[in-house]
Amino acid sequence: MKFFGGKKEEPEEAPKTGFFERMKQAVSRTRESLSTKIEGLVALTRTVDESALEDLESALVTSDLGIQTTTRILDALRDRARRQAIEGGEELRALLKQELRAILDAPLRQSPPAGEPAEGPLVTFLVGVNGTGKTTSAGKLAAWYRARNRTVLLCAADTFRAAAIEQLEIWAARSGVEMIKTRHGGDPAAVLYDAASSAKAHKIEELIVDTAGRLHTKTGLMDELEKMRRTAAKLIPGAPHQVLLVMDATTGQNGLQQARLFTQAAGVTGIVLTKLDGTAKGGIAVAIAQELNLPVRFVGVGEQMGDLLEFDSEAFVDSLLG
Repeated sequence: MKFFGGKKEEPEEAPKTGFFERMKQAVSRTRESLSTKIEGLVALTRTVDESALEDLESALVTSDLGIQTTTRILDALRDRARRQAIEGGEELRALLKQELRAILDAPLRQSPPAGEPAEGPLVTFLVGVNGTGKTTSAGKLAAWYRARNRTVLLCAADTFRAAAIEQLEIWAARSGVEMIKTRHGGDPAAVLYDAASSAKAHKIEELIVDTAGRLHTKTGLMDELEKMRRTAAKLIPGAPHQVLLVMDATTGQNGLQQARLFTQAAGVTGIVLTKLDGTAKGGIAVAIAQELNLPVRFVGVGEQMGDLLEFDSEAFVDSLLG
């Protein structure tokens, strides 16, 4: 086991564009689809009626909010319409924003972000199947913490893919942090033990662990994750303090079943939603909150170092609906 000892680079600067503008750009494809349909369905009538709500239902499903989430929103809007007429597109838009915010914020109240641990670093596991952007997200998360003057150590515990170790080395150098690794095929729990011990000894504040991403149907992967959880807890009380499941937004509803299995087996506490800028189905963020009861913690909005944003429900909904 060893520190990655390559030449450290100065962390790359995040783009200067404001947070809201970056979120707006990321969901532009979803917004164009959804907002156009909303404007179209209310253009023919001043009062929103059942026909308009049915058209809205189709627009929400197309944006990948899913049947369960869409049904909840439409039930609330129909209840409002029965009690008091919904007058036109602007009121419909405001009510829809209200419903989306309520869904997105509910899991945050049950699972707030991990606080500063009493002893040792804050330990974050990144889990998920291969191809979702897990290793890239580990590097970007390191840069995110560095930008907030936190000390960070990366742990390359995805030892089953040599490419994952090499990729994380590159991200460690780019973000200006140290990394602990082992040989390809080594014991993930052993490299985690070394990383946790080193983080404690050097008073590191954040330990980010990139885990293996073999298919969730492989029981060995879940057994390995459980072994790693026990290893972390032995060295650092309460660790892992957060387990973030990395999901690819472009897979939409298809990724939810994988997410359910990981949530059950790996103790997931939040979601990193990658490639949000590459899909017209950004509504999956709302479906995650509703169907998995998990908060979206971060979203990936591009390929650059600074293209990992802390999720903000107000900015997301305002970006989505204008």
